[in-house]
Amino acid sequence: MSDVTMAKLRSIGVFCGSRMGERKSYADAAAQVGRAIARSGCRLVYGGGDVGLMGISASTAAAEGGAVHGIIPGFLIAREGHLDGVEIKIVETMSERKSLLIAESDAYIILPGGTGTLEEVFDVISRQQLGLQDKPIVFLNTDGFWAPFIDLIAHTVREGFTPQSLVDHVDLIDSPEVAIARIIAQLDEKLASGTGTTD
Repeated sequence: MSDVTMAKLRSIGVFCGSRMGERKSYADAAAQVGRAIARSGCRLVYGGGDVGLMGISASTAAAEGGAVHGIIPGFLIAREGHLDGVEIKIVETMSERKSLLIAESDAYIILPGGTGTLEEVFDVISRQQLGLQDKPIVFLNTDGFWAPFIDLIAHTVREGFTPQSLVDHVDLIDSPEVAIARIIAQLDEKLASGTGTTD
């Protein structure tokens, strides 16, 4: 990847659970995502904790020598901890954390997660729909986890509440390595076209 592209592709936001989930495949995928982001030369941006899938993805990226930027509310540190040796920003509220996660990311990869992950997902796709940003969004569909969600979004399209263009902009990919490669390709394409990304 060229130096110009690397300068443009600053960060990939990782949205995922602060729990491990019921399947080992989720943890394996989180580790593969962290490894792939680090090896791509990108910075991993995440929710700052040292637990669940988010802790796995961030710690794996850090172990690979990748740049990691965590953002966490102070009150959550006692519950979720934080990684040593990586850049951590401590904020006051969950809303501030989410806003900074979104602002600091040039693209997003969505791993399995719960209600907190869903809140982040709805925020970023709503921003896309409103034209407030144009950033790649990739759902890592480990063991079909996100298929029901994508079906729900498709239902809102069929019922006239969501434009088809939003669905067309969202990728559903099974492989962590392919997902990161897709994000990089999309950002390269945006850079080449001169459109870049908008917050």
